[in-house]
Order: sequence, then C-alpha cells, then structure tokens
Amino acid sequence: MREKKFDWDEGNTGKNWEKHRVSDQECEEVFFDPWLIVHYDKGHSIEEDRYYVLGKTLAGRRLFIVFTTRDDKIRVISARDMSKIERREYEKYKEKKEDTPI
Repeated sequence: MREKKFDWDEGNTGKNWEKHRVSDQECEEVFFDPWLIVHYDKGHSIEEDRYYVLGKTLAGRRLFIVFTTRDDKIRVISARDMSKIERREYEKYKEKKEDTPI
C-alpha cells in the first residue's frame, strides 16, 4: 500500500477550521478510514481533477472532503460535516461492505 502524503501550505492550512471547524489533522484521518468513499467530481474538474470523499475521523466525525492530487500528494480544498443524505450514503456503503465476505 502506498504511503499517503498531504500538501499543506498557506493556501489551505487552517482554512477549513475557519469555515467549518474541521482541523487539518481530521482531514488527514479521513483518508485512512477503511470505509472511505471516493467520487470523481466531474462538475468541478475544469482546471484539475477534483474528487470528494465521505469518511470518518478517528473520533467518529463524519466528513465530506473535496481534494485534488498534486505531485502524488493529497491537497485538501475544503472539508465540512456530512449532510444527512451523505451520512445515509456512507452508512449504507459501510453496512454493505461489512456484510461482504473477504
């Protein structure tokens, strides 16, 4: 498994804390969620490929995160708590994966 690296700089460090009270560490934790859901964001992939994920932090906070990749690093663009519909999608996916035999 490839190591996950993150791209933080003055352009994105602390930005999600100011807007949605989501820390940079919480953003990173979500990418290690075993039930992480990744979607390609076609509508916002004009200048670069963008994706969004649904996942949980170590403390169980369910987050929606928009990101791109640059030089094999994850660059978080925005993060917020999941909406009710997103929480349902995440829980349904998680239940399906938990019921699937290895």
